[in-house]
Amino acid sequence: MSLPQLSPELLDERPELLPEHRKLLALPEKIIQFGTGVLLRGLPDYFVNKANQQGIFNGRIVVVKSTNQGGTDAFETQKSLFSHVIRGIENGRNVDEFVINSSISRTLAASSSWTEILECARNPELKIVISNTTEVGIQLTDDDIFALPPASFPGKLTAYLYERYKAFAGAPDAGMVIVPTELIVDNGLKLRSIVLELARRHHLEETFVQWLENHNHFCSSLVDRIVPGKPDSETINALSQRQGFTDELQIVSEVYRLWAIEGDAHVRSVLRFADADNGVIIEPNIDLYRELKLRLLNGTHTLSSGINFLHGHDTVSESMTDPETSAFVSNLMLNEIAPAIPYELNLNRALEFGNQVLDRFRNPFIRHQLIDITVQYTAKMKMRNIPTLLHHYKKSEKAPQLFARGFAAYLKFMKPVFHKEGSYFGDRDGKLYLIRCDSAAYFDEKWKNAASPVDLAQQVLSDTSLWDTDLTLLPGFADAVKENMAESVEEIKITGFDQESSE
Repeated sequence: MSLPQLSPELLDERPELLPEHRKLLALPEKIIQFGTGVLLRGLPDYFVNKANQQGIFNGRIVVVKSTNQGGTDAFETQKSLFSHVIRGIENGRNVDEFVINSSISRTLAASSSWTEILECARNPELKIVISNTTEVGIQLTDDDIFALPPASFPGKLTAYLYERYKAFAGAPDAGMVIVPTELIVDNGLKLRSIVLELARRHHLEETFVQWLENHNHFCSSLVDRIVPGKPDSETINALSQRQGFTDELQIVSEVYRLWAIEGDAHVRSVLRFADADNGVIIEPNIDLYRELKLRLLNGTHTLSSGINFLHGHDTVSESMTDPETSAFVSNLMLNEIAPAIPYELNLNRALEFGNQVLDRFRNPFIRHQLIDITVQYTAKMKMRNIPTLLHHYKKSEKAPQLFARGFAAYLKFMKPVFHKEGSYFGDRDGKLYLIRCDSAAYFDEKWKNAASPVDLAQQVLSDTSLWDTDLTLLPGFADAVKENMAESVEEIKITGFDQESSE
């Protein structure tokens, strides 16, 4: 017997799945969100949904689909309803639960519904912007904000804010709270500077620029919750049988959640959903949370994903069940990254956070695909790890050996063996994998022309266009990377470091 699909009609038949669902589905739109990804649905949308169910926020989200990948069919069929399975350990208690998330009102494709998206700017109740357009999404480009639609996310946002400014004649209370969640240091400040520059390049009114500067709040933020991609078919089938319905939008996440937002009392008054869960933190300065998460969780992920994937593992939790790869991850994080975080903090605080992260990595319920962590591998390596490496050398002249091994594996992962129609593929044990990185073509050229893997390492490490610095000038680091540039990845040792080299 086939199971019904999640929909408002199913909730009418089974109201126990979501009490008062008709009331929740009738709430007004208060947020516009750029991005449909699982991270947004598993964290910001989770908080909004929780606040709605508690009667705190009472608002829904219009989602803008900004890319050409995928489709909106499932959102349309299910009227944007989706289920969220939460699994892990919290305060020593095993958690395995699911919720129906009704926070999204509709999903609009920018390519076909731009006029409708601009109409949202005229809604006085819609005062919040949320985004996650990947780490390369917040970039200043030669964009036309009058295009239908503009190409870049900052271009779309500038056009949206300009439409709002005109609709409300620059009224101060029409200003918005804009919270990007892209993993970029000071993401709010960077987005603000790009929007202002686009306004100036398009010679928009000075009064609009003043309205942007004085009445809109661009809040830097960071998000921390492991929300892998779509569950595998076996997991989906098991969950569907347990829940009694199918859900093409279903997500699975860990229990841990953190959304740290840089803001003042006004920001807090607008982001009322923060009152529903202590995982939302609104403070004037969030640097500590950012550094701990960026360096220990994300940085460790980036430095270990390639080496663990090339050693045959597919998920983070699988890597943590292997004694060798688990030891590599733990020692890399606690012995090399934690002491070198480029921020003034107590080492014990970093180690405490690091051990929490390791417990999260071991969560058997989360199938966080290593191949997904390698998306935009080069940009992530530069942003997450190079500052830590440089800060390490302010404290020690000894090369961080595990860091070097992770970097060497990154170079090996970025070796294309086949490309077709602009896509580049690497090889793992005779099977191709897609290299989803903007630097894939660069590495294809470098690997083809390098005299040897050691020569490749020398060229890449010294390329200041990649790293904004010459990494071969760091004492011993280039030599340590080159030692691991063996023909077979198995020769890149996982363990076997000495205590002295892990300081």
